[in-house]
Parts: sequence; C-alpha cells; structure tokens
Amino acid sequence: MKMNILIACEESQAITIAMRNLGLEAFSCDTQKCSGNHPEWHFNCDVFEIINNNGGTLQNGETHFVPKWDMMIAHPPCTYLSVSGARWLYNTDGSKNLERWANQKLALDFVRALMNVPIERIAIENPISVISSQVRKPDQIVHPYMFGDEASKATCLWLKNLPLLVPTNVVGKGDVTVFSSGKKMQTWIAKAYSKSTHERRKLRSKTFLGIANAIAEQWGKL
Repeated sequence: MKMNILIACEESQAITIAMRNLGLEAFSCDTQKCSGNHPEWHFNCDVFEIINNNGGTLQNGETHFVPKWDMMIAHPPCTYLSVSGARWLYNTDGSKNLERWANQKLALDFVRALMNVPIERIAIENPISVISSQVRKPDQIVHPYMFGDEASKATCLWLKNLPLLVPTNVVGKGDVTVFSSGKKMQTWIAKAYSKSTHERRKLRSKTFLGIANAIAEQWGKL
C-alpha cells in the first residue's frame, strides 16, 4: 500500500518529483502555481484546505482526495522567520518595526499549526531561524554538500516520527565569491543577486537535488 505524502509550501516540486520517481503517491501544495511542470500533482491553494479536507482540486482541474495523509514535509516561507532578516525588526531610529513583528508572529503561528496537524510523520524544513528560539530547537541541521551538491546551506529539520537523514555523498562545501567590499558569500547565492527580488527568493529557498533524493529514498521507505 502506497503512502500518501503531502509536500507543503513547495511550488518547485523538487521533493514531490523525487518521491514520484520512486513510485510514491506524493503531492505538492502551495499558494503559488507549480514551477515543476506537474500541475497534475499540485494543489494550488492554502495547505490547511488540503489537510482538513483530505485533498481537493489539483492545479490541472482534477479533483483528488485521499483517505488520509501518512506523511507531510513542509517548507514554511522563511521571509519573516530567518535570522538573516532579524535586522528588519527594527527601524533606523531603533524603534520596533511593528508590521515586521506582527508578520513574524503570524509566521510562527503557521509553523506551530503545521507541527500540530494530525499526520503521523511530519518534517518541517527551514534555514537557521527564530523557530529554534521561539518553538524548539531542530532535530537535525544538514547541508547540500552532505548529499552530493557542492554548496553550503544550513537546513534545519524539525521531525515527528521520522529518523535523522543519513548523509549519502559528502563532497566539497562549494565555491565562495569575494565582493569588492570584502564581503564573502557562497557562489550559488551570489549569482542570485543579478536577478529580481522574486527570483532571488526562489533560488535561495530551493531544495537541492541531493537532499530531495535522500528524503525520498530514506523516508519514502518507512
């Protein structure tokens, strides 16, 4: 019997496709349309509509329901959660940016709601963020270079009834670009700065193929 797996907040469909390549019944869900070219596997709506109703209408117009979700892997948006954005919590005069604080609270409430859905196996993925201090510390931190991609990107995992990911192919940590200002940055991130804000955000939040395959192969066997 195939597991029904929901990949929440995933428009790229990277993990969904990796799961499908192994014959697993995986579906992505995001308020954005998918960029992974498989609308027949994508719910284009709020994730809680899908969880509460055990499915719904896919992006291609097909209606699809499941008896229950056996696993959820969620990628809550990190705009208001990542520590790199903490500087925007205060205005230049030192006062609180009340809108930013309110958005952070909403983002944390969203994470807590995802952690508490009635699904047996859950993984929440995010970069280094305030989830660690405001909710709980992650169960594991992984990098793409642990799974065959030469890049450093600290990825935190909060797990429920799922084992830690086992590194599959440890390689180099990736090239570093040094700017004229002396600032150093991973080259794969530096390349994003020539793109639009929307494209940069998508590139920085992408799931590397090695991690996607490890998730599919290791958790899809449970």
